[in-house]
Amino acid sequence: MTRFSLNRLRLRPGEEHRDQVEIDLEPFELGGQRYLPVSAQADSDLSVTRATSGDVLRLRFSTRLHGPCMRCLRDAALDVDVDAREYHDTDPEADDEMRSEYVADGMIDLSRWARDAIAERLPEQILCRPDCAGLCPVCGRDLNDEPHAHDEQEADPRWAALEGLRDRL
Repeated sequence: MTRFSLNRLRLRPGEEHRDQVEIDLEPFELGGQRYLPVSAQADSDLSVTRATSGDVLRLRFSTRLHGPCMRCLRDAALDVDVDAREYHDTDPEADDEMRSEYVADGMIDLSRWARDAIAERLPEQILCRPDCAGLCPVCGRDLNDEPHAHDEQEADPRWAALEGLRDRL
């Protein structure tokens, strides 16, 4: 877990502090599958700007996630560029909406912030390629390697009575 101390910064309103920070990145669990950031650390640019009543935080970095394709289960890789911003009001009595959830006791939890920022930038499906055909729902073969179709399946005999009703209507 990577943390950064805001207490050590002695900024006045309008001043900015920039720092290069190596962040430990955590793996993701999506749809029962595990996605790993490669590498496990990311070099990031962190900037803290003191406003009149709080701090404006900005975190920028890039990473690559590896894991299974959500259609065919082959290896998939996804490049993610993060440019996240947060505001943290330094007044202890400020509304929770004005306080960053990543700041506690003057420390920023950069690993958790990075993980959430990556999650916000993920597509609906992580695919090995945009035109991935997926797996055949009947036999389970990879349709990218073996495009095929199955003959019309015979109807389940338990539904035969309903088929007769459909023909009469």
